[in-house]
Amino acid sequence: MNICVVGSGYVGLVTGACLADFGMNVVGVDKDHAKVEALSRGKVPIYEPGLDTLVQKNMAEGRLRFTTNLAPAIEEAAAIFIAVGTPPKSDGSADLTFIREVATSIAQHLNGYKIVITKSTVPIGTGRMIEQIIREGAGSKHKFAVVSNPEFLREGSAIEDFMHPDRVVIGTRDERAAQMMRNVYSPLAAADVPIIVTDVETAELIKYASNGFLATKISFINEVAQICEAWGADVEVVSKGMGLDNRIGPKFLQAGPGFGGSCFPKDTRAAAQIAHDSGLRFRIIEAVLEVNEVTQKRMIEKVGQALGGFAGKTIGFLGLSFKPNTDDIRESPALPIVQALVDGGATVRAFDPEAMTACKPLFPTLVYTKDAYEAAEGTDAVVIATEWNQFRKLDLDRLRKLVREPLVVDLRNLYEPAAMAAEGFHYVSIGRPEGIPEARPRAVAGPARAAGGRS
Repeated sequence: MNICVVGSGYVGLVTGACLADFGMNVVGVDKDHAKVEALSRGKVPIYEPGLDTLVQKNMAEGRLRFTTNLAPAIEEAAAIFIAVGTPPKSDGSADLTFIREVATSIAQHLNGYKIVITKSTVPIGTGRMIEQIIREGAGSKHKFAVVSNPEFLREGSAIEDFMHPDRVVIGTRDERAAQMMRNVYSPLAAADVPIIVTDVETAELIKYASNGFLATKISFINEVAQICEAWGADVEVVSKGMGLDNRIGPKFLQAGPGFGGSCFPKDTRAAAQIAHDSGLRFRIIEAVLEVNEVTQKRMIEKVGQALGGFAGKTIGFLGLSFKPNTDDIRESPALPIVQALVDGGATVRAFDPEAMTACKPLFPTLVYTKDAYEAAEGTDAVVIATEWNQFRKLDLDRLRKLVREPLVVDLRNLYEPAAMAAEGFHYVSIGRPEGIPEARPRAVAGPARAAGGRS
């Protein structure tokens, strides 16, 4: 099957490369000439483990190519995936400008039956809008069908998520389109991946509902962490105790500085706006967003309290991307902390395995270093903001000899408090007692402070 993927950003590029690996003939279209030229040489503009190898392999085997010329790509394709950006507007709703532009182009070049698939995250009613634009622009000469096929890709593991998904969601009113989509995903059906076929509106909502619920779990455990700090309890154990309940599950119950990235902040705001536009309120999502903002502010306060203020201090800052295994810094919870440190008069020595290039235009005054140890040299504190694996097994003896003050503020709970105390560090983490907890009475009348005198 000939497939056109419009948009060669994160979602479009992963989708195109994986569909080509399924045996489809894929052309990726993007209006950015520099990006297309780089991709045509096999150079992938984003960091995603394994993506460059997959792109180069399928280009070499003739199943994947890139172009800026949309018209022939539409005319040659049986299926057109729309994977363009839907950035948030000031009210939190999705900006569908690029979606409308692609739909208009499809209408102009419709030359036979095609399925038009939205891979971008779009609000309910977008499928109807696309259908109306194409019908008004193309007339009734050629038939087509609009399909919603939301993506559930996690940055850092996107290829694995595409090749081995929990489910595939297909929203369409057209049985011919549904059968074509089953053909596209036949390798997954053969592997017994559940395929949900429903109407367009239901499919559109599944994506927002899924991301909203996952964001809720993150905000929930961060609220629990705050209670743990007030009483000297351990959020890691609370999380494990919750996660072993099969009705809850362990994923997305790790306390930290809040959620970020290209999906959760945007999609939760959009979900709240969808409810508002429907004359309703999504109260839980509104609370999730509020908690996330408060959590990020609390992280700044935690670092400030541990340091005794930012002015004149030197901080080793580990992690800038919003999560490991990506160079994406969009709405990274690390960045407000960096901003507060800089604004407060601190010198920041930063290291991230992939995100420093993206950060340099935003924070040109940071001292960017070659590794975590260079970042730690002569510092008053080391702050861990992103849970890259290489930050989990630092040589603590070497680290202690490099720093001016043996203070580690771990916003990802990568280390054990007692072990860090034994290594000679004052260790501050999220929702856990510092060092070895003191014995506490079974019943108390009020909140107890964590061992070590800090919260």
